Amino acid sequence: MANISRRHVLAGLGTAGFATSISSLSGLGFNDAWAADTSGYKAMICIFLKGGMDGADTLLPFDEQSYGQLRSVRSNLFASYQHESENSTRNRANLLPLNFENASDLGGRQFALPRELTPLHSMFNGGDLAVVGNVGPLIEPTTRQSMDAGTAILPKRLFSHNDQQSTWMSFGVEGIRHGWGGRFMDQIVASNPNQNRVFSAISATANDVFLAGQDVTQFKVATGGVVREPHLYANHSYLGTTREFDAPRAKIREFLSRQDFQNDSVFEQDFASLTARAVRNSESFAEAKAQGTPFNTQFPKTLLSNQLRSVAETIKVHPFLNVSRQMFYCSMGGFDTHSNQSESISRGHLELAEAISAFRNAMIEIGEWDNVVVFTASDFGRTLIDNGNGTDHGWGGHQIVAGGQVRGKWLYGEIPEPEVRSEAYTKSRGRLIPTTSVEQYAATMGSWFGLDKSELNVAMPNLSNFRDADLGFMGGV
Repeated sequence: MANISRRHVLAGLGTAGFATSISSLSGLGFNDAWAADTSGYKAMICIFLKGGMDGADTLLPFDEQSYGQLRSVRSNLFASYQHESENSTRNRANLLPLNFENASDLGGRQFALPRELTPLHSMFNGGDLAVVGNVGPLIEPTTRQSMDAGTAILPKRLFSHNDQQSTWMSFGVEGIRHGWGGRFMDQIVASNPNQNRVFSAISATANDVFLAGQDVTQFKVATGGVVREPHLYANHSYLGTTREFDAPRAKIREFLSRQDFQNDSVFEQDFASLTARAVRNSESFAEAKAQGTPFNTQFPKTLLSNQLRSVAETIKVHPFLNVSRQMFYCSMGGFDTHSNQSESISRGHLELAEAISAFRNAMIEIGEWDNVVVFTASDFGRTLIDNGNGTDHGWGGHQIVAGGQVRGKWLYGEIPEPEVRSEAYTKSRGRLIPTTSVEQYAATMGSWFGLDKSELNVAMPNLSNFRDADLGFMGGV
């Protein structure tokens, strides 16, 4: 007989309005008063790049020696870019140099971006963007030597898409129920009883584990600049567009919002309660969105840009949602580049850069750029060795962070030389061994967000295994 509990069934109802009610039904919560600083307003925006973005094909070596090393070890991939052509995006003359302010720490090595990332290059030059090198899931500091000796404690199921996406988001393989975005917000609502937990964790994409907390669950918003109308009573296309259908719509709304059903089944009672709260939450969100005015900023008509537009619109009306902190989650796919990498990653880079640039402009328009941080994450990096015209699943990868309070124009972390025999890589296929853990990356933003050391350690179980809990790329704490 399956061991199915009422709580598991409720946890499975993780859609827009339903998920917001789980915490009050579960009876679980943080009873201690934490010390999170929730003054003012701040928001974190995660952009998850699904498939595993190739860091070495995003942050390219630019000094002649390192460029030559990468071109040699990836000769087939460079050939697919026709790198010797004067128009090639991988021709060294066409790369966009990054003049890091800590260049003296890099031993003469230089780096650059491909031209599809021109908007991010401009943000870097303006001091709004930084690079964090070689980030990945770790339980403890790990080296090639400890791996070869069999003494390293490694994350489970490395190189698996679903498991490593989950590990990035929750520090555990697929099936873990709470993500670190949700855990951060658990600490916030425990510290600030006035924070509206319903609109604390907002997804503009899939209901992934990142925003799932113990006391906070994700509320899903529509993309494309429109308010999602998930209920039969609210969508006029279901029942008709004329006023003669207003009365049936009102009856359906009254039925869905009832909480006084008498039934012996606790599952049916809870389902009715969740439905009623979904109605109220969706209506409350729609009322808040109605207080906003359209942006002058133009967003490109792409999937990620549509998501970030919805995030921007939500941030714009945050005073009407009664929140001082918000965690957002967006995602885009297309980065599993086993083949045709020269085409697919170029498209992904362009969409990513244009969407982030538009979001920055929107935040500047409403005076919130100093109060947000946008950061990337991905399943893993890719192998240093190509497989022809693509690359395979790796481990460590490079990420970007952007915002008005980001200490930009710096390279944080490490980017090993593209030498496959180096101890920086695994023996097989040249997979980067991360030198910065996801927890260090997250904790740096968490400190800026207002969480103290004890709260960060609660949210991230392996953080204490690493020497530096703050990498230094966030200012304005």
